[in-house]
Amino acid sequence: MHCPVCESKTRVRARYDTILERFPLFCPKCRRTVLIDLKNLKTTVISEPDAQTQSQ
Repeated sequence: MHCPVCESKTRVRARYDTILERFPLFCPKCRRTVLIDLKNLKTTVISEPDAQTQSQ
């Protein structure tokens, strides 16, 4: 698989029948972890809002 940020190769392999949901994909080149969904070799990047502190 390729990193969706920098397009370099990662260490993860996927087959045509692989299904991943909310998978943390780590890229050794850009050192980022991105949440992805994978189905039928189509990758979708999940963007989550940043955590906010709770005020009391």
